[in-house]
Amino acid sequence: MQQELLNLKNQALALINEAKTPQEIEELRIAYLGRKGKINELVKQIPYLSSEEKARVGKLVNEVKNTIQEALNNKPSQLQQDRPLDLERIDVTLPGKSPAQGHLHLVTQAIEEITDIFKQIGFIRVRYPEVDWDWYAFTAVNMPTGHPARDEWETFFVDAQSDPKKGKMLLTPHTSNGQVREMERLNSKTPIRMLNIAKCYRRQQDMTHTAMFHQFEGLVVDEGINITHLKGVLDHFGREWFGEGVVSRLRPFHFQFTEPSFEVDFSCSNCGGRGCPSCKGGWLEIGGAGMTHPNVLKSGGVDPKKYTGFAFGLGIERLIMLRYQVDNIRLLYENDLRFLEQF
Repeated sequence: MQQELLNLKNQALALINEAKTPQEIEELRIAYLGRKGKINELVKQIPYLSSEEKARVGKLVNEVKNTIQEALNNKPSQLQQDRPLDLERIDVTLPGKSPAQGHLHLVTQAIEEITDIFKQIGFIRVRYPEVDWDWYAFTAVNMPTGHPARDEWETFFVDAQSDPKKGKMLLTPHTSNGQVREMERLNSKTPIRMLNIAKCYRRQQDMTHTAMFHQFEGLVVDEGINITHLKGVLDHFGREWFGEGVVSRLRPFHFQFTEPSFEVDFSCSNCGGRGCPSCKGGWLEIGGAGMTHPNVLKSGGVDPKKYTGFAFGLGIERLIMLRYQVDNIRLLYENDLRFLEQF
């Protein structure tokens, strides 16, 4: 009986494979699995078997039924795929369906726009290591070993062998490591107009901070450079990024690598400086800036008695959040297309 069941299964599968129409498929379903079908006719013989044979044959009956049923279920979709094209019903003049197209990520768009804004006034885009030596990230920018200002950056250090002169290896907590590297690249010759855009890393994680973020660093060094030049560059950027009428404001602050140092604010483009939920009394806090500290110029081999400079560092994600009124930085990196496709 077991052999008869196997023969029925093979016979049914062969006929199903050759079926050409839904009607033929239905006829085969009735012929093999119907109430009076071939399988059920064979099942009527089970009561005459021994107990051992009943168990084996019962299990095999279920397997044969399931195999035939699965083949019958799959056959209609196979017929649909194999059906020849009805060329008389196809309008070949209709346009094809275009595949979905993506676009640059919002952060990448911002980086390209920021690069173009500063290129207009002579800045040169550069890029320096995001895994760098302690010397470039701290010591060269006036934060010697053990200085308390280092604690503010909550730095990720890399488990690697230290350099005898340049110290430990780390993930750059800011783009200021590019300042002295740029002076070295130019052999300490002026003028310097650097725009360094890179990822930065700090041990911070909340609605407005992530452990990895993007920052751009501007550095200008030449004879006669002063605060009015810094203010003019920031005003230019504010107008280009936020819109006409936006101006910058410098508030006294302290950064170890600049003297004097400033916090940079821009007038709020949403309320025109009158004050709204998006700003603090009409101003948006953006980043830090200041006149390059003489010790930083010395680290880059530039004579601070002859040359002066200024530097500024601004977070790209923060600029995006302020421009588009995004209240959670994590939205930029969750890869939710419903959010990203808005930009």
